[in-house]
Amino acid sequence: MISPSLESIRVFFHILAAGVWVGGQIVVAGVVPGLRKTSGSEGTKSLANGFANVAWPAFALALITGMWALFDRPDPSPTGYSITFGIKFLLYIAAGAAAVAHARSTKRPVIAVTGALGLIFSLAVLYLGTLLAHG
Repeated sequence: MISPSLESIRVFFHILAAGVWVGGQIVVAGVVPGLRKTSGSEGTKSLANGFANVAWPAFALALITGMWALFDRPDPSPTGYSITFGIKFLLYIAAGAAAVAHARSTKRPVIAVTGALGLIFSLAVLYLGTLLAHG
């Protein structure tokens, strides 16, 4: 058996956090239309609040483990790695900002657009993380 290491634990928690954040958004997007039909706005609010209780700690954990990974890299990182990481970080911030706007809005078009943008940004972050894992 391969021995566990501090790095493998960090990577595990980073992947777990990303899975909760991104996967949760996909699940919620799939559940909301049916829930809205059966429970109305109260059901969707309850679902959103429950998701937020799990998603925001995961978002924070992804940030912590991502920064840990950055500081754990040997110096100097290749330029391509650094650029990719910078873009990933900017998209991470954009995903969080879109999620905040989504949660705070009361206008349905804004809720739809910010939810979609949050998911798109989050998927891009996930993909860039995959690139970094191989870089």
